[in-house]
Amino acid sequence: MSFVKTQDRTEIFFKDWGARDAQPIVFHHGWPLSADDWDNQMMYFLGEGYRVIAHDRRGHGRSTQTWEGNEMDTYAADVAALADHLDLKEAVHIGHSTGGGEVARYVARARPGRVAKAVLIGAVPPIMVKTAANPGGLPIEVFDGFRDALVANRAQFFLDVPSGPFYGFNRPGAKVDQGVIWNWWRQGMMGGAKAHYDCIKAFSETDFTEDLRAIDVPTLVMHGDDDQIVPYADSAPLSVELLKHGTLKTYEGLGHGMCTINPDVVNRDLLAFINA
Repeated sequence: MSFVKTQDRTEIFFKDWGARDAQPIVFHHGWPLSADDWDNQMMYFLGEGYRVIAHDRRGHGRSTQTWEGNEMDTYAADVAALADHLDLKEAVHIGHSTGGGEVARYVARARPGRVAKAVLIGAVPPIMVKTAANPGGLPIEVFDGFRDALVANRAQFFLDVPSGPFYGFNRPGAKVDQGVIWNWWRQGMMGGAKAHYDCIKAFSETDFTEDLRAIDVPTLVMHGDDDQIVPYADSAPLSVELLKHGTLKTYEGLGHGMCTINPDVVNRDLLAFINA
């Protein structure tokens, strides 16, 4: 297995597939998952001739189960360490959910020449929690409930989330995929409880407004309008207004886990954006 060691000696696991002279695509996963959540997209874009890279965020998957540094500044610094280690140039960074916040923070601070384009899918920016400046956000009690459920019985919580709102399996007539549910659970349980606990604050309370304003590369914002995890109205439309070169693509009836449930749709649109 491949790892890069950060300044605080955290080991970040990563996959790196494809020709080294091909354009790199870097995938950033959601909470509380791992690089494995991108298997479909990585295989697809590998077949299209790209170099595909995905890492496990610190505290997640196969990376070090850190008890500190589980916040967006450090997540972005870890990505920078990975990009420096692999000497990635003109990369496309694609982030889902919490990974979208990680992309926003990293791309806003990336060294010149490192990033060509960015994609935010069902992403948490600009900010999820309800505040005076963000009245449409979710109440803090929602995220307190996440923390309580994680501490009380993480294994059951990590079954309940994918069985219901994450993939929209709680919608009438939904075709439930038990393998997808168990794969979500498997990835989640690989990580550390403390890091997952801290990451709830990171994805819900971090304000990415200035990051979005600072991004100077073409950025595609993709979001399902039936997203039950990151509600559409308070995320994607607001994010695209802050981006200098943002494009919004809304998916009617699709939910938070559309990269897994609707990969043909997502992959096609990603390829068109990357090739444009």
